[in-house]
Amino acid sequence: MIGKLGEVVIDCHDPVLLAEFWQRVLGGYIVRQSHDWVALEPPSGITVSFQLVPEAKAVKNRVHLDVDVGDMGEAIAAAEAAGARRLGDVVYDELGGFQVMADPEGNEFCLINGPTAITA
Repeated sequence: MIGKLGEVVIDCHDPVLLAEFWQRVLGGYIVRQSHDWVALEPPSGITVSFQLVPEAKAVKNRVHLDVDVGDMGEAIAAAEAAGARRLGDVVYDELGGFQVMADPEGNEFCLINGPTAITA
């Protein structure tokens, strides 16, 4: 083993705005570390940080966050109210369902409801 995962970092144009969005999705508290870097400490799980970058997002993310939810419809509505948008329809398979979403800067994430998802 080389090390352990310390946090997930998302490049963005507005670290504070994105941290506030993700705080509404995941809960927790925001730690402003500098103008270019803001961290979100969720109540459980790993730290998600937001780093200011000059370039815009151009293609689909190669890495994304999966957010376990208890009720897909309620989670979609709450995410949209917080500033997310749906990308396609809910997909159901033998493992449950997922909805691909985009945060306010277009970064994809999934709402997941299945056997391993948390219950509300």
